[in-house]
Amino acid sequence: MPSAVQEPHVAAVEIGSQLVAELGDGVVTTDPDVLATFSHDQARFCEAGVPAALVRARSTEDVSATLRLAHAAGIPVVPQGARTGLAGGANAVDGCILLNLERMNRILRIDTGEQIAVVQPGVVNADLSRAVGEHGLFYAPDPASWESSTIGGNVATNAGGLCCVKYGVTGDSVRALEVVLADGSVMRTGRTTAKGVAGYDLTSLFVGSEGTLGVITEVVVALRPAPVPPLTAVAIFTDIAATCDAVSDFMATGVRPSLLELMDGPTIKVVSAYRDLGFPEKTGGVLIAQSDDPDRAAADLEVFAEVCRSHGAEEVVVADDPAEGELLIAARRLVGPAHEPLGVCLVDDVCVPRARLADLLRGVEEIGATYEVLVTCAGHAGDGNMHPGVVFDPTDKAAAERAWDAFGAIMQLGLDLGGTITGEHGVGLLKRSWLATELGDVALATQRSIKSTLDPRNILNPTKVLPLR
Repeated sequence: MPSAVQEPHVAAVEIGSQLVAELGDGVVTTDPDVLATFSHDQARFCEAGVPAALVRARSTEDVSATLRLAHAAGIPVVPQGARTGLAGGANAVDGCILLNLERMNRILRIDTGEQIAVVQPGVVNADLSRAVGEHGLFYAPDPASWESSTIGGNVATNAGGLCCVKYGVTGDSVRALEVVLADGSVMRTGRTTAKGVAGYDLTSLFVGSEGTLGVITEVVVALRPAPVPPLTAVAIFTDIAATCDAVSDFMATGVRPSLLELMDGPTIKVVSAYRDLGFPEKTGGVLIAQSDDPDRAAADLEVFAEVCRSHGAEEVVVADDPAEGELLIAARRLVGPAHEPLGVCLVDDVCVPRARLADLLRGVEEIGATYEVLVTCAGHAGDGNMHPGVVFDPTDKAAAERAWDAFGAIMQLGLDLGGTITGEHGVGLLKRSWLATELGDVALATQRSIKSTLDPRNILNPTKVLPLR
């Protein structure tokens, strides 16, 4: 059983001075205003405690020293990247040390022969993508926050993105890690070679562990030859079920699109109110497909067009060139900004089998009506990962309660349809209470055992991911 962490007031009195003595006051701050700024991620509706100190680590040695001191004192540590997460995983707990890794932002090596890059966790996703692109290479994972989210955070949550349907999630591109364990010891997992099966797959254990098992300080990622600029097509439907059925049938043709995104009618209304992109008023669903196959991109999109028309699409537009394609995909990129003026948006992250997408979207619509809240739904239809967003006014207590009830109903619906409560955002605080529902008693007990072995004092991101006993 993990032991209890030290009382927050003791941590606040002692740990700041210890850290400054070890690391220097240019690395450590206890300024309350700065701590408040760093105390939460983008899930601001999740609780956030009052931290005792912030460490802005510059090196693996800084991370190791921080964890060594925290482990000895039994003080919680919350690892952070750019804090772009949507599940409260980077939120402070009372009396904790916030361990921020944004300053560890160097690309250490790009190896064009082995097609790998070695990077620190604070490297921004888009910066890595542009850097390897100069060598004719491609880093595939592309979360929507790629211009601001960091590789360490992407790995910690096993982030997804628009291109997952063809290239997989972050973990599919991770070969090796340097990880600092709870007691400050440093371990390397995996290897730089393309193949290797020596021992247990510890790399996969840490990918997606959300800072609860160790702190990632170096990542070896696999690269690919840069693809050709993709071609894009958009299909507009009046019926959301037909939109979803087109997804399933298109993927069944064997075509491997590099992107297949869906937006439902309520999402289109929100986006159109934010910026008029010319969608018909009665639009019930939109599919956006891309293909970057150098030999058959145009043929792939013709298959997409045929399938969509067979399911009653009112209009299908196939772009003639990549620049025109960017205009077609603009609506999908605007989903997040378009919701910001409406209030708080509880973003769900369910993933279901593609054959159940229509059941999910119909169910989401019914849930919105039942709880009298606006629910929009967009996401990565090609891999069944959708993001229903429950929009509400946080100052209206009754509306907030209905929104949380609707959020829970959507997660239960996803599980009932054979899916999962999170496809890419992680569990964090937001979905912690639902993890046991998905895993079951035996799997949950196994995960608790792993946590206890690697973090016996329960200092690493406590209260996150695993449900409280």
